[in-house]
Amino acid sequence: MSMSSSSSSHRRSRSDASSSRSTSTYGQVLERTHTPSIISGLQEEEEQPEPQSPRSPVMDPKFDPLRDQVAQTIVIRALRKTETIDGTQVGVVTTLPHSSGELFLKAIASHLKRAMLPKQESYLFVLTLPIQGLSPVLVCSSSEDLSERAGLLLQSKFLNRVERHELRNGRWGALIRDLCTTTYDEAALWDAVRKAARHPIDPLVPPPGSRSINQILEQARARLERITPQRAYEELQDTTVPWPVVLVDIRPEAQRRTYGSITGALVVERNVLEWRFDPRCAYRLPIADRYDLRVIIFCQESYTSSLAAASLHDLGMLNATDMIGGYAAWKDAGLPDEVEVSSTAPPTDGRISVPVPAENS
Repeated sequence: MSMSSSSSSHRRSRSDASSSRSTSTYGQVLERTHTPSIISGLQEEEEQPEPQSPRSPVMDPKFDPLRDQVAQTIVIRALRKTETIDGTQVGVVTTLPHSSGELFLKAIASHLKRAMLPKQESYLFVLTLPIQGLSPVLVCSSSEDLSERAGLLLQSKFLNRVERHELRNGRWGALIRDLCTTTYDEAALWDAVRKAARHPIDPLVPPPGSRSINQILEQARARLERITPQRAYEELQDTTVPWPVVLVDIRPEAQRRTYGSITGALVVERNVLEWRFDPRCAYRLPIADRYDLRVIIFCQESYTSSLAAASLHDLGMLNATDMIGGYAAWKDAGLPDEVEVSSTAPPTDGRISVPVPAENS
């Protein structure tokens, strides 16, 4: 073999090795023999060094042109998928494993800052690099407060999985175990940045769309034709109406023991009321097999009963109502402690035999 041929072969071999290294630094899982050092690396300079001028042969050893180019491409794609929360651009960037690890995340963070700085926009991003074991996570934003809020939320989202975390130079970094191994993880990352980006509010100012309990109660009662205890008693005694009438005590057992009860009234505590009176529910009472059933609900003083009756209206039980003044008003009116109602039958085998599951109670 000639000297020229040998030299050419040597150059090709060296070029192939260089190409192999280039493709293996991004988009391929590499073996890591050290613990990710994103925490210890947070105190380093935030910005990647600017490339030197062509006249200067000096180049920062941390500057990797390929890594920098890939980081810039990721940022461009990430900016197309951002959301705006209270004026802040938010996003989650999940990259493929990279041999540079935390330096790669810092390169992405630097490009994000450069992209957002000319617009002077508020931004908040979570950058993740999932690897087997401990994965580095970096939160970068336009303010340290945003980073810290997002970091605190991430700690709550990933309980017992955050090994180490630190806030430095306006960025929050952490090592999270088994990141992105489930669909929950990505949803949790997005939830953290969305909620961290919301503007702080005065805790004494109710959020838009909220209602006070008095408003809720008033709106519930506006849907009902409420009746007095005397009228309730009369309806229970009326044999001419075509629909069944039931009197329902929704008070907890402690109140029934303390204040007394009406023998013959159906005892259906509030936490299972909807399941017992929904005609479409497998756990309904036998009497709850028609939507024109007259359900007269009472509690101790008729506050909870109004909300309960409105809830039955939502199920389609539009003939439901509550008793004004509750059990206390019944006693004050001198009405009997025992009444006859249409049905006091307990749940039977078949459609409603099993109790309501714990998650529904």
